[in-house]
Order: sequence, then C-alpha cells, then structure tokens
Amino acid sequence: MIKKAFFVSAFCLNIFLLSAQTSGNLSVSVTTSTTGGKYAPRNVLAIWVQDSTGRFVKTLLAYAGDRKTHLNIWEASSTTAGSAFNTVDAITGATQSSHGTRTCKWDGTDRNRKLVADGRYVLMMELTDKNSTGNYATFNFIKGKDSQNLVLANFPSFSYGSLKWTPSTSGTNPETLEPSDLVIYPNPGTGLFQVKGIDINQIVVTDFAGKVILISRQSVINISDHPSGIYVVMIKTDLESFYRKIIKE
Repeated sequence: MIKKAFFVSAFCLNIFLLSAQTSGNLSVSVTTSTTGGKYAPRNVLAIWVQDSTGRFVKTLLAYAGDRKTHLNIWEASSTTAGSAFNTVDAITGATQSSHGTRTCKWDGTDRNRKLVADGRYVLMMELTDKNSTGNYATFNFIKGKDSQNLVLANFPSFSYGSLKWTPSTSGTNPETLEPSDLVIYPNPGTGLFQVKGIDINQIVVTDFAGKVILISRQSVINISDHPSGIYVVMIKTDLESFYRKIIKE
C-alpha cells in the first residue's frame, strides 16, 4: 500500500510539474581549465540547457567562433532539435585566449522564447582546446516555484561552479532559512550524515545522475550502502529548497 501511494504521489507531482510554468532566472558560474589539447590555453566553450529527456532547450553561452564544430555534444544536441548551434539570447563570442570564470543566465524559456514547463532540467557544459571532443559536464536542477542554490561538483575543465534558480513568483520572508544556517556533518563522511537546520520538512538525496536514492523527514542521512562519491542533498523548508553537496568516502 505504501509503495502504491508513493507511485500515485509521484504521478501527481509529475502532472503538476508539467502543467506549471514558473518564470524566473537561473544564474550559472563556473571556472574553466584546459583539457590538455595542443591549442591550449585557447579554448571554445558552450553552456546550454536540456530537458530531462535530453532534448535541447536553449544555449546560454557560446564562446566558439569558427571552431564551434569541435563542440560535438552541443552540436549534436542542437542539431537534433532542428537548429544547429542555436544561440538565441545567448552570450556569444570568439574562441577564448585564456581560462577564467564564466557566467551566464537562463530565463526559463526555450529557443523560441516560450516559457517551458516546470520540472527537472540538465545544465550542460562542453569545452575543448583540440580538434576533437574535449571535456563536458552535466548538472541536474529543478525549475519550479522553489528557489535553489547548488554548489556544482568539480569535473575536468569545470570547477568552483554554482547554480542558482530564483523564481520570480516567490515571495520573501525574513524568517526563511538561510543557506548559512544549514549544516551537514561530518562531510566528508563514511555514510552517516547529520543535518542541522530550522524548519526542515523533507530531505532528498540524489546521485549526480539525478537518481533519487533517499527521501526522509529525519535529520540523519544514511547512505552507507551506496558507493563512495559525491551526492546532492535537497533540504526542503516551508518556503524554499536548498542544495548541499556531500562526499561519501
């Protein structure tokens, strides 16, 4: 009965997410580094959004110029959508001569400037400094009525990243739990983590493929049976959701 109720709840949640269309802004920041190609430190870079099924939604940043054809994953994603290398509303520029912190934003719309449905989306990043595919990274996030703050895991060529979704329809409350009030310890840990905070309603733990591995209303996270690695913890309060990264040794 509990299992059946869970699937019914999940189905209802998916219907809600598909019908809602929350406007807002996604802010992205990441520091780039070389893939070890022969053209380094010169590099080309693309950042874009796909939906949960892998369909291209919109390019946020493209520093590519004539060498954009070496961004093979971005090319394949946008080409499959029928609009190769689409850069509507994106930050664009030529091949970069060095590395640094790159920032961009997404307004929740697709390449046709239509607001997309709420739900799970994937932030894609690709960089190369050679005449072939370089490094890429993927990060899952939820577009919806809840604010999100996510510290991105480090990947080759992409580090010190952050992602923040701010819905335009959400109000502000001076008593809302601030990120600094949330503590997860010990971190890194061997599998048992304690969450300390105020007014926590639910805790959801996912791996970096976006698979949910734990849903709890308790303040203890137990992922002892799962492999070592990096996991994302969503801590949900009455008004907002906050994200933290934990490392299982």
